[in-house]
Amino acid sequence: MHANKLDKLATGILYTIAGIIVAILASLILYILVRGLPHISWSFLTGKSSSYQAGGGIGIQLYNSFFLLVITLIISVPLSMGAGVYLSEYAKKSPVTNFVRTCIEILSSLPSVVVGLFGYLIFVVQFEYGFSIISGALALTVFNLPQMTRNVEDSLRHVHHTQREAGLALGISRWETVLHVVIPEALPGIVTGIVLASGRIFGEAAALIYTAGQSAPALDWSNWNIFSITSPISIFRQAETLAVHIWKVNSEGTIPDSTVVSSGSAAVLLIFILIFNFGARKLGSYLHKKLTSA
Repeated sequence: MHANKLDKLATGILYTIAGIIVAILASLILYILVRGLPHISWSFLTGKSSSYQAGGGIGIQLYNSFFLLVITLIISVPLSMGAGVYLSEYAKKSPVTNFVRTCIEILSSLPSVVVGLFGYLIFVVQFEYGFSIISGALALTVFNLPQMTRNVEDSLRHVHHTQREAGLALGISRWETVLHVVIPEALPGIVTGIVLASGRIFGEAAALIYTAGQSAPALDWSNWNIFSITSPISIFRQAETLAVHIWKVNSEGTIPDSTVVSSGSAAVLLIFILIFNFGARKLGSYLHKKLTSA
C-alpha cells in the first residue's frame, strides 16, 4: 500500500511538471501569435522595410532567411554526412576518435555569440569575405555541424547490425553496403535531424549579426550576376535576416511602428519554426513508412 501511494505521488509530480512545461510553451506561443498575427498581411510579407517611416515590410529579410538557409545546408549537409558516416562505420575506438567526439561535444555547447565572433574574425576579416551571406553560412555551419554530425552518427548506429551483415553476405563492398543499405535505412532519422537543424538556422540571430550583416539592400530581381551586391542569388552581399531584423528594430527604435513590425516579424518567424518542427516529424514518419513498409 505504501509503495502504491509513493508510485501515485511520483506519477502525479511528473504529470504536474509536464503540464507546467506545456503550459509555459503554449502561453509563450499564444502570446507571440496573438500579438503578431493581426499585423501580418501580404504587403507586410512582401514589402520593403523602412528604417525611419511606418508601414515597412519584411520581404527582403524573409527571402534572405530562406536563401541563407539553403546555402548553409548546401555546405553543412555533405560535411555532416561524411563525418557521421566515418564516426559510425569506419572509426575504431581510439584516443583520436575519442578526442574528435570530445571536440564535437565542446563545439555543440558553444554560445552562438562566440561562434559569431569567430566567424567575424576568420571569415569576415581574415578571409576578407566581408559581411556577406557566405560568411554567415560558414559561421552557421560551424554552429550546427556538431549537432548534425551527431544526428547522422546516431541514426546510422540505430540501424541493426544484421542489415550490414546481409549486405556483406550478398558480396557487395563495405562502402556499397553503407551507401545502399545503411543510409537508406537511417534516412528518416537523418532527414528529421536536417529539418530540425533548418529551424535552428532559420531562427538564428546572434551569429549572423557579426557575419551576414545588419542591412538589407534593395535587390534587382533581373540581375543574375552572382558577384553583384544587388543580385538576389549573390552570396557576397550583406543579408539582414528576419531574426536579425527583429533584434535591430527593437534595439534601434527608430521606426515609429517598431512594436508592430517586431510583433509581426516574431509571429512569422515562430510560424516557420513550428512548420519546420512539425514538418520534420511528419516527413520522418512518412519516410520510415515508405522505406520500411511499416
